Amino acid sequence: MSANIISQQQKAAIYLGCAVWSYKGWLGNLYPAKTKPSEFLRLYSDKFATVEGNTTFYAVPQPKTVAKWVEQTPTEFRFCPKFPKEVTHQGLLEQNIAKAQDFLTIMQGLGKGLGIVFAQLLPSYSPYYFDDLRRFLVTCSQKDLSLAVEVRHPGWFQEVSANRLNQMLRELNITRVLLDTRPIYNSPGDPQASSSRRKPNLPVQPIVTSDRALVRFISHPERKYNEIYLKEWVDQVEGWVEQGKTVYFFVHCPIEERSPETADYFQDLLEQRGLTTVKTTSKHQPDNPTQLSLF
Repeated sequence: MSANIISQQQKAAIYLGCAVWSYKGWLGNLYPAKTKPSEFLRLYSDKFATVEGNTTFYAVPQPKTVAKWVEQTPTEFRFCPKFPKEVTHQGLLEQNIAKAQDFLTIMQGLGKGLGIVFAQLLPSYSPYYFDDLRRFLVTCSQKDLSLAVEVRHPGWFQEVSANRLNQMLRELNITRVLLDTRPIYNSPGDPQASSSRRKPNLPVQPIVTSDRALVRFISHPERKYNEIYLKEWVDQVEGWVEQGKTVYFFVHCPIEERSPETADYFQDLLEQRGLTTVKTTSKHQPDNPTQLSLF
């Protein structure tokens, strides 16, 4: 690896994780078989340095809950919570700014453990609502937190609208979330058949609009359908590291049991390129230490 990459890595960081930490399907694999749900986060943060935090989309946590999250996780760990659906999925964004600000205030309780807060917009939220989005983001950015936005209407990926959106996000130093669903759409069968939350089939435009990148990789349960895309992301991540960007990479899967294994594989690919992900300092010492294995 070149001296230039080494020097930039001192400024940049690569955080790798999954969408959730509280997943019972990981018992017996990522977590010991009899682990209590109250221990999931502590054990998860031993393995991964970040989590997408989908839990906040469904319910806003109490400040005391946020404080407990901080207590359970190492100093290197980062949460990337999603704005609640009552903010992003209830009409125009501007009318929910007060709720958004209240949520951001609660998230500030994470302190240094707060990575990026991101808004996932409805598939029906088109470029027609650009001014509404701008007013929302301008106001929320005054909290001086790292923000990101994920657009899901196909119109945002057309050249004129994409350029307009990207320019606004650059001006505000807000990250454009990069959603990659290619593995599940460019493969035989339908791995989302049993999923109640289908991901959209949208173009991948790997453009970074801030000092941070956030990738949501929707993986296929079978590794062979992920490999070509993950190798592309290694190239992309390497380029961002050279630019001094901090990268958050989250692995999802319609069959969530497989996500940690895919994340491990991606970490191996990064390390083969000489790129290292952030490692956490464990705060968990089990009574009977055992070597956990993934699948």
